[in-house]
Parts: sequence; C-alpha cells; structure tokens
Amino acid sequence: MRSGISVTTSPPDDSTPAVEASATASATASATASATAELAARMAELAGADSWSAEFGNAKVRVDRARWVEAVTAVRDGAGLAFFSFLSAIDWSNEVAVGEPLDETVEERYEILVRLSSGKTNDSVTLSTDLPKDDARLPTISGVFGGANWHEREAAEMFGIEFEGHPNLNKLYLTDEFEGHPLRKSYPLLSREVKPWPGMVDVEDMPSTENPEAEAVPSPQSPVPSEESDTGAAEGDES
Repeated sequence: MRSGISVTTSPPDDSTPAVEASATASATASATASATAELAARMAELAGADSWSAEFGNAKVRVDRARWVEAVTAVRDGAGLAFFSFLSAIDWSNEVAVGEPLDETVEERYEILVRLSSGKTNDSVTLSTDLPKDDARLPTISGVFGGANWHEREAAEMFGIEFEGHPNLNKLYLTDEFEGHPLRKSYPLLSREVKPWPGMVDVEDMPSTENPEAEAVPSPQSPVPSEESDTGAAEGDES
C-alpha cells in the first residue's frame, strides 16, 4: 500500500565548505589586522610618536628624529623587542638618474628604518624617521644595539647618511677614492643605462607549451597499417 506522503530530498550543497572556509579566512585576517593595529598603537605610545600604521601585517611607527635614540631604547626596554633585525634607508626622490620616471610625486626625503622583534613572542615593529635631503644627519643607535654599527656604516656609504656619534663610519665596500653614494636615486648607474631594471621594460612572451614533435606521433588509438595490407596493395599495383 502506497502512502500519500511524498518526501523530496535536495542535492547536497557543495558550496557550503567553501563558504565556511572563506568566512574563517576573513575572520582570521580581520583578527590579525586588529592585533597588528593594537601593537602599532602600543609601540607608538612607548616611542612617544603620534603616527603609526598597520598595513600588510606590519606595525610601523614614525618618530621624530630628535627622539630617534630614545624611541628605539623605549621600544627595546618597554616592549621587550630586544632583537635587532636591520637598519636601512630609502631615498624618496622625484627625479631619478637612471630608469623610468615616477608615476606620482613623493615627498622628497631620506627615510631611515629599523626593525625590532621579540625573541619570546611574535611581536615586531618597524620604526622609521625622515631626514631632509639637505640635512641627512641622525644620532647613532650603535650604543643601543651593537649590531646597528655595521648597518649604519652601510647606510652612510650607500646613501650618504651621517650617523652622529658613530665610532667608525669608514667604508665597508668601496675604496676611499670612490666618489658618490650608489643607492641614491641621483647616482647614475651606468650598467643600468645599458640594461634597464628588470620589470620596467617589455619582456618576451613565455615559451609555447605546445610540442610539435609530440603531435607528429600517432596516438595509440590510431590504426597502424599492417604489412599484409601494404603487400596486398603492392600486388594489386603489379597486376
């Protein structure tokens, strides 16, 4: 006896796992961004700075150069970021001696960056300060982090930054007779006048993935002429 009740079933929704994974990833990214912003704000307070950012998962704090040494010391001692990763510089310039011109104008300056991290947690921060092009001087932090000694020497040689109070700003790479600072945008890199920077010029198309030799080989399903058929055809021709 058949029942008058019918049951309709729906096919499984294959999109559910993907939706859940997307929601989880979004929540994780949001939590990470929030934690980075909180860390940046806390480091800015320790450093006595008003400007900070938390872009691309990086906590960055911009400090005044008059408080450079005090800010680095405060973050090291107050936040436990006692691991010195690196110190380097960026030449923000609207005119370049070699290469493509900029698409947008920038504020002319040298930016000094130092990266500090914790050896116990995942906390890390980038401290930065700006120097005028006509007054590229900054107190040394080699007394706070001994490892900064070498990095400051490199920045002095490559960018022409003067680190006041540094015990030894002698050149690391170049001879004493060498003139100029190779990492300044105004320095003419002759090798790049001959061969432009990668990525700034048209490049050739990627090689084709097609294999003409493979196409010439018959597939296993293709019929292969037998010796008998060849022989028969030859006999027919003779007759």
